[in-house]
Amino acid sequence: MTTGDSTPARRYGIGARTPRREDARHLAGRGSFVSDVKLSGLREVAFVRSVVAHGRITAVSVPDDAEPGSVWTAADLAQLAEPLTATSTLAGFRAAPLPNLAADKVRYVGEPIAVAIAGTRAEAEDLAARITVDITPLPAVVGFSDALAHNAPKVHNDWPDNIFATTSGDVGDVDAAAREAAVSVTREYTMNRQAVVPLEGRGVIAHYDRSADRLSVWSSTQTPHMIREMIAILLGIEARRVRVIAPDMGGAFGSKCSLYPEEVALAAIAMKLDHPIRWVEDRWEGMVASTQARDHHYLVTAHAAADGTLLGVEADILVNGGAYSVYPWTATMDATMAAAMIPGPYRVRNYRFRTRSVAANKAPSGPYRGVGRPGACFAIERTIDELAHELGLEPYEMRLKNMVRPDEMPYTSVAGKVYDSGDYPEAVRQAAVLIGHDTWRKRQRGVPTDSRHRIGIGYGSCTEQTAHGCVEWATRGLAITIGTEGARLEMDATGGFTLSVGIKSHGQGSETTLAQVVSEVFDVEPEHVTVIHGDTALTPRSEGTFASRSMVMAGGASYGAARQLAQKVKRIASVLLDEPVEDLRLRDHAVVGRAGSLGYRELAKEFLFTPDHVPGIEGGLEATYYYRPAVETGAFSYATHAAVVDVDLDTGGVTLLDYAVVEDCGTVVNPLIVEGQIVGGVAQGIGSALLEELVYGDDGQPKSSSFLDYLLPGTTEIPELKIGHLRTASPNTVFGMKGTGESGAIMPPAAIGNAVTDALREFGAQANETPMTPQRVWTALRDAQDAMAPIAETVS
Repeated sequence: MTTGDSTPARRYGIGARTPRREDARHLAGRGSFVSDVKLSGLREVAFVRSVVAHGRITAVSVPDDAEPGSVWTAADLAQLAEPLTATSTLAGFRAAPLPNLAADKVRYVGEPIAVAIAGTRAEAEDLAARITVDITPLPAVVGFSDALAHNAPKVHNDWPDNIFATTSGDVGDVDAAAREAAVSVTREYTMNRQAVVPLEGRGVIAHYDRSADRLSVWSSTQTPHMIREMIAILLGIEARRVRVIAPDMGGAFGSKCSLYPEEVALAAIAMKLDHPIRWVEDRWEGMVASTQARDHHYLVTAHAAADGTLLGVEADILVNGGAYSVYPWTATMDATMAAAMIPGPYRVRNYRFRTRSVAANKAPSGPYRGVGRPGACFAIERTIDELAHELGLEPYEMRLKNMVRPDEMPYTSVAGKVYDSGDYPEAVRQAAVLIGHDTWRKRQRGVPTDSRHRIGIGYGSCTEQTAHGCVEWATRGLAITIGTEGARLEMDATGGFTLSVGIKSHGQGSETTLAQVVSEVFDVEPEHVTVIHGDTALTPRSEGTFASRSMVMAGGASYGAARQLAQKVKRIASVLLDEPVEDLRLRDHAVVGRAGSLGYRELAKEFLFTPDHVPGIEGGLEATYYYRPAVETGAFSYATHAAVVDVDLDTGGVTLLDYAVVEDCGTVVNPLIVEGQIVGGVAQGIGSALLEELVYGDDGQPKSSSFLDYLLPGTTEIPELKIGHLRTASPNTVFGMKGTGESGAIMPPAAIGNAVTDALREFGAQANETPMTPQRVWTALRDAQDAMAPIAETVS
């Protein structure tokens, strides 16, 4: 990896390249995951899952010799817990209660039907295999055409069709834009379904302690406080009796920020048992029963003037939401985000869209790194290239002409999003320089016509909405609005700090970056700050970790708590040093005045052990702060990716020759972590672009449920990345920070798709579907040549 970051190094605090403190325990094998938790009497769980995509359950038979309390069915659980129901404020939204265990009908392969409990996982699986489930198969709804057909089978019998919700909007005058346009292009794009595939699958432990009257749930979750509250509500108990602990996690990428039936089922069953129970997801379950992602189709029309000015955009968006809405996001989450992001970083004032979120006999769709934006970016960025080609412009010039300029910031997009700051065109310019655009164009033109390889150059630009506030979630129909975050900071009697936050770090390095925030305020090394997260009994209430919000929101809360505590520390020092508060500074582990200084250790010990020495100051050395940004449509990071590919005309194989990223996430708290997020995100984006696809048969059977037939990117697929940084502080956040967890994953399909299409432009082939597998590329090339053959014959 090469980077264009030339920022002067800092020892610690904001901007320091502080190594991730989490790595010490993980690299030494000292992490503690759900699988590592040891509890007395712990028994293991295996789920009986549907092997039919759509069918009626006629019987569930439990072995006669099963021990009491070892098998649980929907009939048993119905008395203990309510089903999950994700609701929305969108007009016409159709709710679909998600059973904790299927009762009368199954709607996707992998849907849980029964629970088997035994001393070991192997024994639990043996017991599960002896539970007989009789299912009468029904016709399955799999793809968009199946779901929307006039006589389609109904995924939910009480619905008139298979649509969760339809949204639409019409801003400006698209029809006038079409009349004025010198060029209009219409294209269709498909982004196929993917698995999320975190390194660690999901896992849950539940234990009811009768002596304490407390239900403890260990879960590999991004949202422990949400899980706690919803378990309490669904089980009909007070949340004070529920504690949720999220231990170390091996990644999540969005798949662990929904409430799942497994969590509710184990929690409910544990309340009736005298021993703890644990379920750990195996890889097959992760591929078929965890939330899945993407599965989008776009019909986009764009209109442009002869000079390349983008006049208007129309988009018809379909998203396959699977069988149920997941809580709390609902099946409309991707569609509403995609509609908002189709305008991208461009000055387009005429926009018309329609979205339809359809139900199908697949696992429910849920959040995955990028949420709606990879598909939206793929669709609009491919269309920008198509317009540029029709107009005879270099695609990057088309972008430069139409992007929002720095002097227009803050800019309200046609979709109502407030782009807070940035220099979008500069990211394109720098990306072109990083890959050596002109050099590659020269090499491209020099490829012999009889060569069986072609070179292509492609760009993808996008805005990344991060740290969404309450207003943003409300406009997208979410029944709960999310937009605050809390932090509690304590100084102990030795001058050390403990920061408690409700977010859950699962690979982002938050234990390091949040310590850097405290370090910035108190001028101490991050090693003196312990960051506690993931335990509802120890941390302030939180919305959780998702949507690139942790650093902005929890960082803002941590800064607020640190500022409050710092003011109190200064007031204490003012008494002990006999100096005015306004003359005091926090420097190098001490409060420094004009005449003297007092170390944090001495100050804390004297204040906490002998408070009578500091009259007039209320007790305690801690502060709690809740942060809510003033502008609630989010802080907008952005980036441009540039890709150079080689396409083998005989096989359709695509090889990445060069790849550059120029990003801007505002003020960078830790460059090492930002670069790591970018590299990891690009790797996932390359997987989306070239490799990853969950294939379903016409009967709804998953065809790619293991790593033998679901391909992930490895070291040979990821080129050395060139990374450039811009730093435009947000005026709306603490320190000017913006999130950056998702931008790496959003743009690769667009940049690579444009590069592949550029390579095949002479043949008339286009890369309009992901993943761009050799078969798809080869077929597109063959179909384009077949279509051109009659024209060639007519001309000759």
